[in-house]
Amino acid sequence: MLNEVQVRLITPDERARFDALLCAKHYLRSAQMVGEQLRYVAVLGDQWLALLSWCAAARHLRARDQWIGWDDTQRRHRLALVANNSRFLLLTERGESPNLASRAMRLCLDRLSDDWQVLYDHPIVLVESFVDTQLFRGTAYKASGWSALGPTKGYARNAQDFYVAHQRPKELWVRELESGTRAKLCAPSTELPASWAEVEGRIAPRCTQTCPQLSSLREHFMSVPDTRSRKSLHFPMSGMLTLIACAAMSGVARGQRDLAAFGRTLSQHQLRALGFRPSPRAGGKLLPPSEGTCFNILSIAAPQMVERALLAWQDELLGPLPREALIAIDGKTLRSAHGIEIVNASAPQSGRWLGSQIVEAGSNEITAARTLIDRLDLVGRIVCLDALHTQRETATQIVQEAGGDYLLTVKGNQSKLQTNLSDQLDASASLPPSSRGAEREQQWAR
Repeated sequence: MLNEVQVRLITPDERARFDALLCAKHYLRSAQMVGEQLRYVAVLGDQWLALLSWCAAARHLRARDQWIGWDDTQRRHRLALVANNSRFLLLTERGESPNLASRAMRLCLDRLSDDWQVLYDHPIVLVESFVDTQLFRGTAYKASGWSALGPTKGYARNAQDFYVAHQRPKELWVRELESGTRAKLCAPSTELPASWAEVEGRIAPRCTQTCPQLSSLREHFMSVPDTRSRKSLHFPMSGMLTLIACAAMSGVARGQRDLAAFGRTLSQHQLRALGFRPSPRAGGKLLPPSEGTCFNILSIAAPQMVERALLAWQDELLGPLPREALIAIDGKTLRSAHGIEIVNASAPQSGRWLGSQIVEAGSNEITAARTLIDRLDLVGRIVCLDALHTQRETATQIVQEAGGDYLLTVKGNQSKLQTNLSDQLDASASLPPSSRGAEREQQWAR
């Protein structure tokens, strides 16, 4: 008889019957699931023998996460590759069909990943489940090749960021669906199979900064003036700029819509650290800012005040920039910004950002670079710029006004300068080594 048992996905018109059976006969008395989900029935002809439902994996399971070995970022980006067997119900009487449970589980696991790929465009490579050891021993899981990882902590989610103890820990079971799954799940992104890597790219950025880190950055933004009306101060300027800075560090770069989506990933604790105020229309809860609020902040925030606050925060974290640091100035066209150009200054050896200047309409990158140079501490430092900035005025500004030195590129479009430099280098190369220093000093003197 067992050889004739088959497992298939339920049809849409069977959903009501499926849920009703779970609510009536499963010990949890519920058919509710979260996230991506599939429902299967084990059948013998037209007779239903067992129900199996699968949904999104639990977000945080210490035993599972330690067993896999992935870090928090990998877990968040790759958790979609894990499915949870949320319900498993035999419809036959106890002892009536020996080995039915393991047979149904094996048949279901054989097709689970392929079915998930069809519906959600990604595979499933690891499965998990919870067994209430006060009622069951997990025999079907053990017979199907699952491994027990130990008891859970006995907490259940009661709200978005709130868990309550239910005093009924369950046994956590897991099973790899592919060989070497554990090692692959904690491997670098470049080593992931292509179908797994696609899952990482779908995860929206979220705020990973702790509340103390958010508060520290917000303190620096308190110096930026807020010109909005009092009714807008549920979202203070300092908190909004902190949110925007964290979003930028997480890769959000497409405007107010993505900023608002990023804000929705924050917990109540994080929103409180940003200084946001409770909303009466939400029962006193803290709400993330809307797209309109994000747009207003982007429109009115004073760029140089924001820059000054960010640089002060960076110095607090990293210390002052070493005097011997090389400074690079370069212009780029911003993506998704309607062709806006911006000139940036950075210390390439350490990767530190030192300031930015937008190229104003009707102006050019050369003028923006000179405006930025006025704000930089260049005393005793060397500034590197590309051939576009090989201009007498820029060189004079760096040396005589800012107290620095420069390293400029010369190309063929400045033919006279290129010829003069070539002649000087050729003449210097023909001198004995002992004479080159004196000759160079004479050239500088002239």
